[in-house]
Amino acid sequence: MSDTLFTGSITALITPMNRDGSLDFTSFENLVNWQIEEGTSALCAMGTTGESPTLSHSEHHAVVERTIKVSGGRVPVIAGAGSNSTSEAIDLAKHAEQAGASAALVVTPYYNKPTQEGLYRHFMAIADAISIPVVLYNIPGRSVVDINVETMARLAKHANIIGVKDATANLLRPLQVRRAITKRFNQLSGEDGTAVAFLGAGGDGCISVTSNVAPSLCAAVQKAWQEGRAADAIAAQDKLLPLHDALFCESNPGPVKYAASLLGLAGETTRLPLAPLTEASRRLVRSALVDVGLLD
Repeated sequence: MSDTLFTGSITALITPMNRDGSLDFTSFENLVNWQIEEGTSALCAMGTTGESPTLSHSEHHAVVERTIKVSGGRVPVIAGAGSNSTSEAIDLAKHAEQAGASAALVVTPYYNKPTQEGLYRHFMAIADAISIPVVLYNIPGRSVVDINVETMARLAKHANIIGVKDATANLLRPLQVRRAITKRFNQLSGEDGTAVAFLGAGGDGCISVTSNVAPSLCAAVQKAWQEGRAADAIAAQDKLLPLHDALFCESNPGPVKYAASLLGLAGETTRLPLAPLTEASRRLVRSALVDVGLLD
């Protein structure tokens, strides 16, 4: 499994919803097709951008299955399989494998505050339970705990644990991880604003929120870097920066769902406890879309 490598612009898909909060699969299918047409290299379904904490297990399964069906093998699908219950995460990971996902994305357990040993045992138990690759998702800003470099190196010895989505915003981390891990380890940024800097530190790509609404621009950043056109990658990232900033003016995915609604991609509905954006945030998101050239 260590030969698996995800690169480029990977979209952390939103889950479109109707005004009553039910899932809008028509908009979702259109979004998946559009993402692929615009150059997105892989899709990540049912991460926290997809509002996995507030979807039922049956809804979670349905979104993963629909993503795999609609993508039809055109791009890999990484399925979110995270939970602060190890047994629940194993169940989600097993479903991802059965549904045909290319990998499972497993977030650090939130609220429980496990020790490094607890983190190690959690991820190892999930990796032991499935045969598809596991991508660790390290996001201490949301889950409080941080997989330290030593623990990540221990985990990387498992053949199924092939990489990390790094949302630490610590640009020393990819360098330290690369030094600590002897095998080819897939490092993906989880921060849109540091996507190019992460590539410069040895990263392979970005699992992006912004690419929900600007897939071709996000793909252009990654393609320019892959082709050795660093100046072009930086210029494209500079153009996107106002949008990266605006899409995190409130808790994700509220702002990106509002942006999607302005572009006619899907409704802005989120499930509680996420609330509709304030008027100030709406103005900020709209202005950023105009600034980037996505909206008149």
